[in-house]
Amino acid sequence: MIILIVYSFNSSRLVTVWAEFSTKWYFELIHNDTLLKAVGLSLTIAAGAASLAIVLGTLAAFTIIRFRRFRGSNLFSFMTTAPLVMPDVITGLALLLLFVGMGQALGWPKERGALTIWMAHATFCTAYVTVVISARLRELDKSIEEAALDLGANPLKVFFIITLPMIAPALVSGWLLAFTLSLDDVVIANFVTGPGAMTLPKLVFSKVRLGVDPQVNALATIILLIVGIIGFISWLWMRNAEKRHLREIRMR
Repeated sequence: MIILIVYSFNSSRLVTVWAEFSTKWYFELIHNDTLLKAVGLSLTIAAGAASLAIVLGTLAAFTIIRFRRFRGSNLFSFMTTAPLVMPDVITGLALLLLFVGMGQALGWPKERGALTIWMAHATFCTAYVTVVISARLRELDKSIEEAALDLGANPLKVFFIITLPMIAPALVSGWLLAFTLSLDDVVIANFVTGPGAMTLPKLVFSKVRLGVDPQVNALATIILLIVGIIGFISWLWMRNAEKRHLREIRMR
């Protein structure tokens, strides 16, 4: 990554040959509509997939941890976490066949594009979110929730007022993980979309096959900077939240 950042300031179009320090690729990047559209599409899909994965993953984790004994619980747990061990090629092919079958049977989706990528990314991201939130729910102190129930709060209110804030660090971690996985994916996106929807990984992959574009280095450097700042802020927030949680446990 350090080499990538250094060569993003290289004036030569040959990224492996250093010429002189220059920021021209950053200025050219601003006027590259194709690259910027791909970035915008990837960020939109990643944010949408991560948000949907958080909702589905939280429901799945809550079902697995809190309602352990129900008919089909083992099958449900296996199917929820199956994408974790499934090769991306198999997942992409399975989703492609699903969308083609839905198109023939239901007439929807009529064409594969940003919507099908979003659905596919949310599918495999949900598995990762489920694992993260399940780990948090397993170590959660249920006595606070039980006390709230004894005081007359209904289960839905207990979930939103007590459980949700207590698993907030896991929600943030799961969202960031899902966002990163979606933003990074190129294999599944190639299966479930047509030429009309060009995400950033697909664009970068196509450019690398013809030779690395220096503007890609500049874009990657900007993404690294943004992700690094967001990750650091999230880490500080989660660390402070964990410290507060430990202090509350000691006070009891």
